[in-house]
Amino acid sequence: MASTLAQWTVQSLLPQMVLWREARGGQLGARLAVDRRLWDDPFPTYEQMRRRGPLLEGRLVASTASHAVAGEVLRSPVFRVGAGSSDRLPPIARRLLSLTVDPWAVGPAEPPSMLAVDPPNHTRYRSLVSKVFTARAMADMRPRVEQIADELLDRMAGHDRAELVRAYAGPLPVRVISEILGVPQHLQPMMLDWGNAAAVSLDPALRYRQFRSAKAALRQIHGWLADHLVTVRKSPGDDLLSRLATVSDEGGSLTDVELRATALLVIGAGFETTVNLIANGVVQLLDHPDQLTRLRQDPSMWGNAVEEILRFDSPVQATVRIAGEDTEVCGHPIPAGRFVSLMLAAANRDPDVFEEPGRFDIERPNARDHLAFSAGIHFCLGASLARMEGEVALRKLFERFPDLAVLPGARRRQMRVLRGYDHLPVQLHA
Repeated sequence: MASTLAQWTVQSLLPQMVLWREARGGQLGARLAVDRRLWDDPFPTYEQMRRRGPLLEGRLVASTASHAVAGEVLRSPVFRVGAGSSDRLPPIARRLLSLTVDPWAVGPAEPPSMLAVDPPNHTRYRSLVSKVFTARAMADMRPRVEQIADELLDRMAGHDRAELVRAYAGPLPVRVISEILGVPQHLQPMMLDWGNAAAVSLDPALRYRQFRSAKAALRQIHGWLADHLVTVRKSPGDDLLSRLATVSDEGGSLTDVELRATALLVIGAGFETTVNLIANGVVQLLDHPDQLTRLRQDPSMWGNAVEEILRFDSPVQATVRIAGEDTEVCGHPIPAGRFVSLMLAAANRDPDVFEEPGRFDIERPNARDHLAFSAGIHFCLGASLARMEGEVALRKLFERFPDLAVLPGARRRQMRVLRGYDHLPVQLHA
């Protein structure tokens, strides 16, 4: 109990206090991080940020809604994801931080997760995992993804209504990533629950109860992974976990903590973005029936439609970098140690890049220029998989249920970083 409370104090409460202080000083990026009233519809605040300039200064945190600034920061070797930045903290803060490290509850945004480390460790982890997530390998998986989609749609077909997240948008990517990792079939439904609980840990403004629930889920996942790694070392298969558990690269084998953190990131990143992409896509297409009609006339446009969904209603709304040294971005000086909050969803509606950015247009010629999958060395490894799954899932859903309609009661996830639905009731038949 004390350990979890200490972790929450250092990892969530103290950052919230800093962010609220910045927010009270007028920093809109900080306010977006902590003011839950803005989360359902952050877009008006993004536009306020854009009107104030390409980079909004703060005492500790700067923020941007600019595509140019965000893109430059993401691609710059000067900016870090946070690992190693604790050396700039006061000694007592570093001591507190070290006391709250729990190797059995490492989240997707904590070292040694790939999301939270810089080169050379990031390079080593990514080189091992990227061998599985090649564009060609993901294309080869399309028939299996289509088969899973058909199975889920068959189950739904006998009903007039469904809760789309639980019946389709969640199970499809979970089954796909579970097969890639070698997760036994009987554990796959639990993976969705574990992943959803752990994904909450990405948010900067967690209440204690949320934090405690997320840490409990993380411990369950780490416990299962530890047991499973023992099994695959004795009898490895052809799945990703078996390969990672038995590989030895020039830097040596991954430690158990590194293995579990990498697997956890693949589990979360492998379905969280896609779940949100599918649900957001359903709502946007039904809200813009002219665009859905265009897709029915020309199904070859589904690929670009997915890019426009990613741009218009981004599953990942924001990310953060920290300047490793004094630098300059798009003519704006940024001192070493300054955090920069990058509003990816705002950058994806930047009028300097996208004409009429507030218009949902599946024929947009440069829709793929969005930053929904980040950029630079931390560009999402699973982007090809998410794109393909989103295309297959949405196309098959609307082909099977042409009269699909969202029912009252749809509910957004109460999260700042990830944007999607946790409840999306739909009518399947007219």
